[in-house]
Amino acid sequence: MPERETIERAKEDARKGESASTQAGEFVREEMHHIREGKHGARSPQQAIAIGLSKARRAGVKLKSPKGPASRRKKAQQDTKAGQSSHRKTSTSKTRSQAVSGALKRESRKSASHGALSRQAKRSAAARGKQARSAAARKAAHTIKAA
Repeated sequence: MPERETIERAKEDARKGESASTQAGEFVREEMHHIREGKHGARSPQQAIAIGLSKARRAGVKLKSPKGPASRRKKAQQDTKAGQSSHRKTSTSKTRSQAVSGALKRESRKSASHGALSRQAKRSAAARGKQARSAAARKAAHTIKAA
């Protein structure tokens, strides 16, 4: 369950008209913070980001389904549906919840380190290509001037 402050920050971003990915960034940021403070770990920076995005979808952020395997798309659709429904299931079974927590607690805390996140960002940017990076930089410069 995301913290109240994170949901408030995401709602503030939505009011400002920020993109869905910016709103979801608040949840990813919270996840990194949890890993760094030792609440749990993650196998990789990608897993930590995926957990944050899942929380964002469940909190009602309108993110698109990811590209990739059908299982990943199906999980994203489940999360989106859970975020849209007004009635929420009370909770996951205690056994399952403890199993997930236990598994994450055994994972490394290094996946949220500055170095690991830097490597992930560079790899992700390189995969997008030169034109996409250039367009992102132009858009950032444009929005910074507006603010």
